[in-house]
Amino acid sequence: MLLWLVGYLVHILAARAKTLNYEWNITWVSANPDGLQERPVIGINGQWPLPVLNFTLGDRVVAKVYNALGNESTSIHWHGFFQNGTTHMDGAPSITQCDIAPGSTFVYNFTVDQTGTYWYHSHARGQYPDGLRQALVIKGADEPYAGLYDEERIITLSEWYHDPMPALLKQFISVLNPTGAEPVPKSALMNDTQNLTLAVEPGKTYLFRLVNVAAFASQYFWIEGHTMKIVEIDGVWTEPAEASMIYITAAQRYSFLVTMKNDTSKNYAMVGSMDTDLFDTLPPTLNYNVTGWLVYDEKANKPSPTDISSFDPYDDFNLVPVDGEKLLGDPDYTVTLDLTMDNLGDGANYAFFNGITYIMPKVPTLYTALSTGSAATNSTIYGYNTNAFVLNKGDIIDLVLNNDDTGKHPFHLHGHNFQVIARSDEDAGHYDASNHPAFPSVPMRRDTIYVKPTGYFVIRFRADNPGVWIFHCHIEWHMDAGLAVVLVEAPLELQRTLIIPDDHWQACDASDTLKEGNAAGNAKDFYDLTGENTSVPPLPASFTARGIVALVFSCIAAILGLMSIVWYVYILSFPAVIQPIFNLQFGVKWSLCTDGYRYGMAPITRTQPSTDERREVESN
Repeated sequence: MLLWLVGYLVHILAARAKTLNYEWNITWVSANPDGLQERPVIGINGQWPLPVLNFTLGDRVVAKVYNALGNESTSIHWHGFFQNGTTHMDGAPSITQCDIAPGSTFVYNFTVDQTGTYWYHSHARGQYPDGLRQALVIKGADEPYAGLYDEERIITLSEWYHDPMPALLKQFISVLNPTGAEPVPKSALMNDTQNLTLAVEPGKTYLFRLVNVAAFASQYFWIEGHTMKIVEIDGVWTEPAEASMIYITAAQRYSFLVTMKNDTSKNYAMVGSMDTDLFDTLPPTLNYNVTGWLVYDEKANKPSPTDISSFDPYDDFNLVPVDGEKLLGDPDYTVTLDLTMDNLGDGANYAFFNGITYIMPKVPTLYTALSTGSAATNSTIYGYNTNAFVLNKGDIIDLVLNNDDTGKHPFHLHGHNFQVIARSDEDAGHYDASNHPAFPSVPMRRDTIYVKPTGYFVIRFRADNPGVWIFHCHIEWHMDAGLAVVLVEAPLELQRTLIIPDDHWQACDASDTLKEGNAAGNAKDFYDLTGENTSVPPLPASFTARGIVALVFSCIAAILGLMSIVWYVYILSFPAVIQPIFNLQFGVKWSLCTDGYRYGMAPITRTQPSTDERREVESN
């Protein structure tokens, strides 16, 4: 009977599964989502906001992506997808593919084998905050709450900048920003607007899918007068948990059930409030909140949200997966990462794991794994600044992250979700494997988790998905400053089973990227990394960010002082040149004083200089 039922479900899913073909032109369009400034944003087929994608379990997705931006490379990452057997479709440049250069095409082709709430976005350097990001939903027969709601609603949260990311990144990673202060956004958005209204009907129950597509800001979210019942996080269905407020970091997703009131006389505010603890400066003109409304009656007022005295969000550590997956066994391998932020020799501030800041290798790491034979099991060949760890298939992995920084950081692991078995409060210091709270018997699982200031977390997963997977901070500023490591999972199996499509190789040719060999592109001696991409050399000993600030401003003061001296000497030494220029061009009469030259603003009579005098002025 059981075999018949399994076969029947497989037949039903196969019958419903389909091939979804997309042809996307990635283009620049113009938008003004916060109503404050029109600016170029990245759209698809001339559209922005981008379309919400809807897949069904078992669908085959074929997305042909053409880069029509003209001035930037791009990619598409399918955030939260395991890509089991298709690691080359993950969409991470220099990790699993080459950049999609302007004027070139890349085809993503994979089968959907998960359900839940996800999103898609560019994984090219610093790009998705310019608009290339949107929610994605996968439906399937395994949804445990399918019969408990009437309709669905999707809500995205984000921050918004008025300047393009390349310019902001140049300012961020700079000697003029030695403390690493992240650019503060100009606005917060809800569904890419600031006046979202969601029509609802009395008595109905809705499944809300909340996605934070931000590059930086976590947000507190709540709906006035309503209770949320959390039932999913990051594609993992959970036991119902009531919450009045949610804390959602960049890249996280929550789904929750809300039953509407029977009274239709009033509308209710939905509020997203950016976590200002993340901001180094607090501009007085910035509104940290964005408000939308549940609209019961279109004719009724849309009220302003009520002020609150403090934030008290639900602790996601307490969520329990509905499938009851128990704590995995003791780890076979532990990866310990110590997070720091510091300056390098160029004076700019970078991010580090174990003293190493991530730098993209010359050869995408997947292609190194495929082209280096038995050497692929040695992490050295992937390059020093790739910060790679090689995992054996089937091993249980513990990843311990100790945060030596005073800020919060959300981390995302590609190719897996993970059990969160420990997360400390603030200022707890490093994780002690011999002295820690008891692990939960059925841990919460998700694919993006945040660490608290000077605290730690421990995540556990089974290495059952051969591929090359990046683990990185999902604050885009920190990712671009090097806060990432790469997990190379079962590379020898990849060599036996994975075939890279021709259009992927063609993308490498179009972007002038090497396709084989170690991180330096050496295809003969895999252990010779001469010429690999490396980070800026370290600062001289005893330099600090505060010292760099002092040095920079001292240099600026010295330059200004030197300019003043040169100008002063120039005026004293060349009165015959200066006086005619000012008399002729500005109508300002200069007179000689004992302490140099001064000017008076009394009207003067301009006389026509002689021809020789004019030539002398013009020649100078």
